[in-house]
Amino acid sequence: MEIFTTNNVWMMVCTALVFFMHMGFALLEIGLTRQKNTINILFKNIFIITVGLLLYCLVGFNLMYPGEFNGFVGFAGFGLDAPLTTEGALDLTYNEGYTYWTDFLFQGMFAATAATIVSGAVAERMKILPFMLFTLVYVGLVYPIVGSWQWGGGFLSTFTIGETEGFYDFAGSTLVHSVGGWAAVIAVWLLGARIGKFNKYGKPEAIPGHNIPLATGGVLILWLGWFGFNGGSVLSADPELTSLVLVTTCLAAAAGGVVSMLVSTIMFKNLDLTMFLNGILGGLVGITAGADQMSPTDAILVGAIAGALIVFAVSLVDKLKLDDPVGAIAVHLACGIWGTLAVGIFGAKAGIDQFLIQLVGVGSYAIFCVISAFIIIFTLKKTMGIRVSEREELEGLDAHEHGMDAYPDFRMNEH
Repeated sequence: MEIFTTNNVWMMVCTALVFFMHMGFALLEIGLTRQKNTINILFKNIFIITVGLLLYCLVGFNLMYPGEFNGFVGFAGFGLDAPLTTEGALDLTYNEGYTYWTDFLFQGMFAATAATIVSGAVAERMKILPFMLFTLVYVGLVYPIVGSWQWGGGFLSTFTIGETEGFYDFAGSTLVHSVGGWAAVIAVWLLGARIGKFNKYGKPEAIPGHNIPLATGGVLILWLGWFGFNGGSVLSADPELTSLVLVTTCLAAAAGGVVSMLVSTIMFKNLDLTMFLNGILGGLVGITAGADQMSPTDAILVGAIAGALIVFAVSLVDKLKLDDPVGAIAVHLACGIWGTLAVGIFGAKAGIDQFLIQLVGVGSYAIFCVISAFIIIFTLKKTMGIRVSEREELEGLDAHEHGMDAYPDFRMNEH
């Protein structure tokens, strides 16, 4: 009973840390965007976590963990009832390590994260109602269905090549981050760039964020929250494995930041703090798939490669004329794919068969998420429109969508 209590308390602490990540996402997004859209971004972030939890309770949890199912889609029923024993008494000794309630809450925090990734990418020009409708469908249906393929015991968890069985994604480089990243790509493509992002020659122009100190605080909060994101994914308080996961997570973040800073400085001849910050996040996303399989040295290499990848991915996104105000596609999609494939290259599971299985997993998620995100957002575009008017964009979404000002006593002239 004592170890059960210890495991459960650790899981609850990790749940709180993952919840705190929503504060980090909110601060990062508002810091990297303009003052006139602050209320809009904060509103979306609050909507995602509140509605996300309710949806996960009503539908998502039982879609993601349906028990016995065909490996692709299963549903255990609406609502959240604890499992019953044959005598009809509540059985909360769930998975032998922690209670059913704790598992629901921990997993529910993850579910909301996928939509938060999209929120940053579409910032400053997407109408709020279509975004809310997108969130309902993506968090309510798409995320739990693809989550079931691996974490719910679906087809990817038993997919075999040679002697090697099972796609591996420890805490969600693909299941959380790429799932959000693929939707972000489709949303940004269908939305178009912000006014002024690309000049008449098609060259990208910087649109500076209004509060880099807030963005920096947001990244440090996210780093702290990742100790719960990855540490809780051990699903117990096992001292050896938990401490290793925290070490690999921390080292990958540090390596990602340093390498991103060095590579961006060499390429662009300036010490860009936002690249440094996104490098840290890239390292964290990269290590998430294999944090429990890597040695500290492996973790540094995975994080370092993610940090370099960020710089090239940001440039590629610009070249493709995609406007991603916070770098969400580079961080969550590019590094999410890299981290998932890295499980087959570094660490205890490294091997060609595992790498191929990881590749199949990445491809499966890409196809399903791209198609489903396109159907949802394209439908919204054709029916109600997804982009605000030029006037609304220039004057700011806070005034037009919310009738409020985040800083009523401190106004800046913005073009």
